[in-house]
Formats: sequence, structure tokens, C-alpha cells
Amino acid sequence: MEQQPVFGNVSRVSALPARRPVLSLLSAVGVVAATTAVVLVLSRDDLPAGQDTPQRVTDAQPSAQPSGEPERLEQLTPQQAQQPQQVQQFGKGGPGITPTPPRVLAIARDAVPKQTRFALGRLQHVQKVAVADAGVVKIAGTGLNLLAVDPAEFRSWTPEAVAGEPAVWSALERGELVAETSAASRLGMVLGAEYQVDGGPRLRLAASAALGLKGIDGLVSVARGRELGLAPEVAVLLHGKEGRVGTGGVAGLLGEGAQVIALDGGKAPEPPAAVTPDTPDTPDTPGPPAAGTPGRPGNYLDLYKQAATRCPGLSWTVLAAIGFVESRHGRNNGPSSAGALGPMQFMPATWRAYGVDGDADGKKDIWSPYDAVPGAANYLCANGAGKGGQKLRKAIWFYNHSWSYVDKVMGYAQAYARDYT
Repeated sequence: MEQQPVFGNVSRVSALPARRPVLSLLSAVGVVAATTAVVLVLSRDDLPAGQDTPQRVTDAQPSAQPSGEPERLEQLTPQQAQQPQQVQQFGKGGPGITPTPPRVLAIARDAVPKQTRFALGRLQHVQKVAVADAGVVKIAGTGLNLLAVDPAEFRSWTPEAVAGEPAVWSALERGELVAETSAASRLGMVLGAEYQVDGGPRLRLAASAALGLKGIDGLVSVARGRELGLAPEVAVLLHGKEGRVGTGGVAGLLGEGAQVIALDGGKAPEPPAAVTPDTPDTPDTPGPPAAGTPGRPGNYLDLYKQAATRCPGLSWTVLAAIGFVESRHGRNNGPSSAGALGPMQFMPATWRAYGVDGDADGKKDIWSPYDAVPGAANYLCANGAGKGGQKLRKAIWFYNHSWSYVDKVMGYAQAYARDYT
């Protein structure tokens, strides 16, 4: 990810305070994360006692051994099996979700005490005050300004289309990242991708939305913010009559060094219409991701490309080749004679260690291509696939202990590379 200036002019908040001198953030490492916990890529040092090498995906030859040229991936739609969600989704709209857009955003040097909050609430035209944890984290050296919020309480502070989109708030509840749409575009971030925080955990970019908060690049949950080391209770939002909440009184109460900006004269920008996340009953149609919509690629080509970003140095063509050899892209999902399951033919024990939730539906589903393909990238990366050369061949061998299998996969990967360059 190319280094970008975080804040370039006075119309934006400058770098937020951090509890550490340089708080780490995300380095573009990947796709798809677990729902409620950080997805770990196990190294040999991380293996359970007595396990000399990562457990291979399948103990037998692939369940499907197709012949002929690979098919056009952009014409193949991944088929998502119906599965009950394990994470309770926030409802869409409903009583109590009355937007109270912030008119002023301020960042104090230290935690804002209760007496100051009361004083802010007594300022002329101020009707509502909220505080949040905030700070800078970095991904590959590029800073992101984040707020850590309680989804249930912060929902009303966002534009109506975002407040009414359950995908945004359920993602936060799972500990995932919701990026400001403009920031995600500026930094080239990919919906559904997982990013490594410099010196910290991984964060999955589950959704993007027009938040209407100048200078803020994204939201995380309070618990995730504490894990990232964000400064507690330094961000202040004030709601009141449109265009009437002044910045001078706020700056005076917060003291020297506070940053205070009016948010477009008190009116939040109009966001794009919120889009309901894809469901198994909804046709998967390729198109640009909309505000508040988790990433779910509309065809296998995009799915393989997105999944490969989990492992820097791994070509998407290798994943496509494995998907073709193992199940002909989901046409033969097993179980195999060895007990391997799903479009990427994982053994259940291997899936428990390397499986991921690729489409943010609250479940790591071995049968779902949206989970299985990034899970395969996760597994390959743990075995050194991103290093290329013989390391890549060995990683594929771990997938299925057969050098003829490795040669077959590499052959199809080369064919995909020829067809799509």
C-alpha cells in the first residue's frame, strides 16, 4: 500500500492522539477474517506440540481430476449454501434510530472529564454530546484515524442510510473495520480483505460507508479500539441545530491543543443509498461495492483475486488452479473418500485451524466458496506460498501430498495466467 498523507489541510483533523508514540495499523496482507477473533496464520513455531508440519488439506488424491482447458472464471458464479448466522445481526432501522448527525467534531489532548462534557452540553444550540476513544493506527506505515464506538449507541450519529444498514453495525460488533468510503478508495483498500496492523492484530475490512465525519477514516468497536491502544474518551461529537453549533465555545472548554472542526456547516453529506448485503436468495451480480455492503465477489475470477491478497506474493492463478483441480470451481464439493469437504476440499481438522469467514455472515463455512477460497489462501500462506519458487511448490504439496498434484496445479495456474493477461 502506497504511503499517503493522512491529513493535508486544516479542514481535516490532524493526527489523532495515540497511547503509544507510533500506534501500529494495517499492512495490506490479505483477505477474509474470522468473525469474532483475529485470524492467525500459523507458522511452524505456532503449531501444536507434536505436529511437525501443518496438517495437509486432504489425505487422498483430489476428488475431481478434470481434464481440458480451464473455464472462463468471470462466467462462473460462486454458489453460497444457506447457513444460519451465528452472529446476531442488528435490525434495519426501527424505533429509536433517529439520526442526530454531529455538527461539530473535536479531538482533545486528553480524556474529556464528565464535568467538561456537562459544560459542552450547556453550550448554546447543543442538544446532544458523545465521547469516543480515538487514535491513529498504521498499515504498512500509512496512518488511519479511527474512532472506537459502541454500535448500539453510535448508530444515531451517522447518516440515516448508514444508521439503517445492519451490515455496518453487525461488522463492528464482530470486531471488524468499517472504513469511510473515501478513505477506502484513497488507500486502495478492498472490501473483505484482512489487513495487518503494524505491531498489532489483523483487521478485516467488512464494509465501507459515508460516515460524514471529516478526518475520520474508519470505525472499530470499543473492545477492538482498546486492543489497538486508542486513546480513551478524547473524541467529542456535538449535535444541535443545523449550522448553529459554534466551534469557539467547544475549543475554549477543551483547552489548549484541542482540534475542533465544523462538519460542513452542521450538515452531514448525503450518503449513497444503503444496500442490503447479498444473501443466498439474492442473485450475485458483479458491480462496485456500495456503502455499507460487505464484499462478496460476484464471480470466481474476482473471488480468487480477492482471496489472494491475504498472502502477498501468492498469485490468484494458483488458487484458481486448485479450485479447478479440487472441485471444478464448486461443482464437486465432496465429501471425498478421505473425508475432504467443500469447493477447496479441506479436511475438517485443517479447516478448524485455517478456515475464515470470508463474507461476514458470522460463520466459517467449509462448504461456502466465499470462505473456502480465502481459507485456502490462508493455508498456503502459512506454508510459505507467498515466497514463490520452491516454497510455493512445497506449499502446494502440503495441500495434497503428491508432486504430480503440484505439477498439475502449476500447469493450470500457468494456463490461467496466459488467459487473463
